[in-house]
Amino acid sequence: MQAKKRYLILLSASACLALLFYLGAVQLPAASRSRHDRSRSGHRPEQPWPHFSDPLHLFVPWDQSDTEEYNLHISPRQKRDINTSVYKSKRCRMHSCFDLSLCRKDGFKVYVYPQQKGEKISESYQNILSTIEGSRFYTSDPGQACLFVLSLDTLDRDQLSPQYVHNMKTKVQNLPLWNDGRNHLIFNLYSGTWPDYTEDLGFDIGQAMLAKASISTDNFRPNFDVSIPLFSKEHPRTGGERGYLKYNSIPPFRKYMLVFKGKRYLTGIGSDTRNALHHVHNAEDVVLLTTCKHGKDWQKHKDARCDKDNAEYDKYDYKEMLHNSTFCLVPRGRRLGSFRFLEALQAACVPVMLSNGWELPFSEIIDWNTAAVIGDERLLLQIPTTVHSIHQDKILSLRQQTQFLWEAYFSSVEKIVLTTLEIIQDRVLEHSSRSPLMWNSHPGGLFVLPQYSGHLGDFPFYYATLGIRPYAKFTAVIHAVSPLVSQSQPILKLLLAVAKSQYCAQIIVLWNCDKPLPAKHRWPATSVPVIVIEGENKVMSSRFLPYETIVTDAVLSLDEDTVLSTTEVDFAFTVWQSFPERIVGYPARSHFWDSNKERWGYTSKWTNDYSMVLTGAAIYHRYYHYLYTKFIPTSLKNMVDQLANCEDILMNFLVSAVTKLPPIKVTQKKQYKETMMGQSSRASRWADPDHFAQRQTCMNKFASWFGGMPLVHSQMRQKQ
Repeated sequence: MQAKKRYLILLSASACLALLFYLGAVQLPAASRSRHDRSRSGHRPEQPWPHFSDPLHLFVPWDQSDTEEYNLHISPRQKRDINTSVYKSKRCRMHSCFDLSLCRKDGFKVYVYPQQKGEKISESYQNILSTIEGSRFYTSDPGQACLFVLSLDTLDRDQLSPQYVHNMKTKVQNLPLWNDGRNHLIFNLYSGTWPDYTEDLGFDIGQAMLAKASISTDNFRPNFDVSIPLFSKEHPRTGGERGYLKYNSIPPFRKYMLVFKGKRYLTGIGSDTRNALHHVHNAEDVVLLTTCKHGKDWQKHKDARCDKDNAEYDKYDYKEMLHNSTFCLVPRGRRLGSFRFLEALQAACVPVMLSNGWELPFSEIIDWNTAAVIGDERLLLQIPTTVHSIHQDKILSLRQQTQFLWEAYFSSVEKIVLTTLEIIQDRVLEHSSRSPLMWNSHPGGLFVLPQYSGHLGDFPFYYATLGIRPYAKFTAVIHAVSPLVSQSQPILKLLLAVAKSQYCAQIIVLWNCDKPLPAKHRWPATSVPVIVIEGENKVMSSRFLPYETIVTDAVLSLDEDTVLSTTEVDFAFTVWQSFPERIVGYPARSHFWDSNKERWGYTSKWTNDYSMVLTGAAIYHRYYHYLYTKFIPTSLKNMVDQLANCEDILMNFLVSAVTKLPPIKVTQKKQYKETMMGQSSRASRWADPDHFAQRQTCMNKFASWFGGMPLVHSQMRQKQ
């Protein structure tokens, strides 16, 4: 009987407990519930960070770091209201707030609204608009557009800023194509006003996408918005300086292990992390400096530590620290992002990110774990131990990746804007989007056009990564501009010599002559197919069109009067197989800086140095035909076609800009001067001073568009 009672009591208790769970009276432990919720929602887990036995209680989580002064300006209820109303269309995604049908007819084209009379516009925003208007994405016809960009300056939405544009709400709503922001992209660097700094832009962005700096993960709409870096008004529009990693020292340690120099904030919203950096600073290998000396009335709010901090701050030169440290701390300030981020990348100083909740720039495509250390603000005291524990091989790898990312995506306003547009294009044309490897390895997504191919092996950059070699045959493309009047003409001798090569798959004769195509019987019989194509509009750029008849990886580009033996052709091709991403060939030229004229010069003098291999006798990957046609702006190609000159220089600029490497010169057994340029009408063209002057002009026009001189000097020669 007693056993029966115990059984009934146990059964009743179990039933009650089950009922309580069902009604929610008993809750799961918070930690396990949150993990369960995150896994169901698809939320990305936080970055792993070393765990230590003694948790830090001194540091408050970033989202609870309100100072006393901040709470005087805004109540918790107001803060919640702001966070939930920053973007009314917070659930926007490409499928719900973007009309993909606008992109089907004309592809990914971007329209910039005409600038309105009397509207002020900052230099930085003008640089953004100029980049778009000069890109291959631009269209002046809104009927062709897939994406729309405002001419109204939205970069600085801080009401205290002189760049702030008033009445933005009315101005935007009056735009005839606004359509609640659908298919619009808004660029923004600063939002909110001291001391609160919310992410509100001061007008309803509707269904528009944001390309925004310092955006929080709470307000970032994945695969819709684009997180961009905070850049200064001095950031170059094009080109930009290369990274500062001149050589890869082993071991890769510098004078300092970890550095930071910047402001700390005594009033208003600000980073508690910066206020605590003095706990970690040791004035030896960890140098973390802050100053209170900023703003008009900083002395009114100075604390007991300000004088000491300011004095220590003034002892160190920031650039010297930046260039001589292994790691650079990047803590948040008033906003989540800071200028320190780009400064560290350029200096090859591995960024240590301390900005909880910041959606890192271009996070959709960049794997930041390969270039930065991503920390937790709450674990500040553990950072020196963590960076000291990173192996030197990993440090070298991180540093190399900072240089790649800097030069590929961040060194200029142009690269930041084009990367933003390419990310959006990948979403729109999802079937031909780039892989993570394309974005995160050399030469980067801007130079790897997925419309060419979705297969990595079709590009010249990934052979080593994939463990493959290029196809062991080439296609010769002979550029013909003279009528065929004699069987002894150089073009026929060249055709026979090339056809005898064991590596030749086919020969294409590009007929850019004004005379009609010769009859088939005029061409000599060969063991490989000879295809004669009439040039499009008979212009110079047509020699670099991506002809579908080119089925090999390698293209042997030849002028009609080039003199090469079969042995020389074979040798050039075997050399190219070891350098498939470069131009490999015979005639070399060089560039130099003319300090008297303050411009770039072009020289054909025979010296040890060279920086170009002319495409009159050169081998390169066929992808460069596609890149030349699709990437180079129409204005430069029109210049080449009008002058009937410089196409070879432009191809060298393009390949060097992509590879950051010089071409490869191979040497002939015969004297190149006597054999390759001593015949036909082309000899007189090379001696023409106007022709030479045109090439000087081309050099400077091309350098201007590329934002600098991409050509690289070399003395290396491959001898037979």
